[in-house]
Amino acid sequence: MALLEITGLTYMTQGKEILSGLSFSIEASEVHALLGTNGTGKSTLAYLIMGCEGYRPDSGEIIFNDKVVNDLKIHERAQIGITMAWQEPVRFEGISVRDYLSLKQKGTDSSRYLEMVGLSPELYLNRMVDKCLSGGERKRIELASVLELRPKLAILDEPDSGIDMLSTQDIINVINLFKQNGSSVLLITHREEIALIADRASQICRGKIVCSGSPRDVADYYKAKKCLVCDGVVCNE
Repeated sequence: MALLEITGLTYMTQGKEILSGLSFSIEASEVHALLGTNGTGKSTLAYLIMGCEGYRPDSGEIIFNDKVVNDLKIHERAQIGITMAWQEPVRFEGISVRDYLSLKQKGTDSSRYLEMVGLSPELYLNRMVDKCLSGGERKRIELASVLELRPKLAILDEPDSGIDMLSTQDIINVINLFKQNGSSVLLITHREEIALIADRASQICRGKIVCSGSPRDVADYYKAKKCLVCDGVVCNE
């Protein structure tokens, strides 16, 4: 039985349809890659699943653990096991890494979660989470906080590659950590080599799922289309 099941999801903003009757599912303990270029609705789908402010479906259902969660607020979805690592790591001024990691799980030893993402607790626990940290450091710290939650579903909106962001091997390592914790993962990416980490994959195009199956087959289909930015034409039409 699916942990997350999305059926007929439609979302519009400012008179424009972003998602159009989208349906797909994620099984328990499954890593599911969602491939798509810029402008296809990847992040919008993530915000709808997470219940971010201003994001509610116009039609369709988001079902998590057999419960329709369309009307649940973001903190209520977090309480039932849905969490998300943001595309741009959040910056906090005036808070230490130690305090940041203990915001959601009081009284826990955060050291091992920093070690999981390749950061030394001795070097980072007392540092401030602010602009002095590189993008890659902030992303690792954020992922440590998500791992510490041990969510049922982790949504990872993988950022554009950059010199101070995570490498492909780093992402593989993080995915394996979530799998070891028993979490399902929705891995949102535009890089086919990242999608190959997954157990299953889907391609989104103009707000629709146009291809689902093995990561290799979906990555090959996606690569063959050679889309850089969504041009508004659904790939299989």
